[in-house]
Amino acid sequence: MEHFGVGFVDISKAAPTHGPNVFQPSPEFTMKLALSLLLAATLSTPLASLAAESHDHGAAASHHIELNAGKKWATDAPLRKAMKEIKVSVDRTLPAAHAGKAKVADFDAFGQAVTAQIGYIVENCKLDPKADEQLHIVIAEMVAGADMAQGKQGDPERASGVVKIAQALNTYGAHFQHPGWKVTPLPH
Repeated sequence: MEHFGVGFVDISKAAPTHGPNVFQPSPEFTMKLALSLLLAATLSTPLASLAAESHDHGAAASHHIELNAGKKWATDAPLRKAMKEIKVSVDRTLPAAHAGKAKVADFDAFGQAVTAQIGYIVENCKLDPKADEQLHIVIAEMVAGADMAQGKQGDPERASGVVKIAQALNTYGAHFQHPGWKVTPLPH
């Protein structure tokens, strides 16, 4: 059968469906793909359900995050590196955002910096699947905060996006092993 002059190929005859030549993704690949799809979906859809009310200083995670049998989850160097960079961005931007002195360009640059670090986490972080599942909750909050900071929820929500990411960082520090991690003080 031809369609637009191109013949269709019956792939059931063209490729093996079992055996050593069939692509079988590793659990690590599957988790990376899931996190990538979560990130893509979160970045491309409205985040009103994840976004906190304007300037809400409540808990960061809207989903329930748990400890690992009462202990913090293990991390790896790429995760710690990216979280440290996000924290530096928050510590630099939060005071101006809260004081109403941050400009649109400041918020855009902040959101882009956070999004870049999230991308680094997706590409390089290799956690235990259960730890990774918990990390998804923190990352979803950060993505929502980055969207807010970049004006995707409207300009009045930009400062709230920075606060949301600060809250997510505090949730991360409370649930993941990160030597030397300090809580980000939230403005009142």
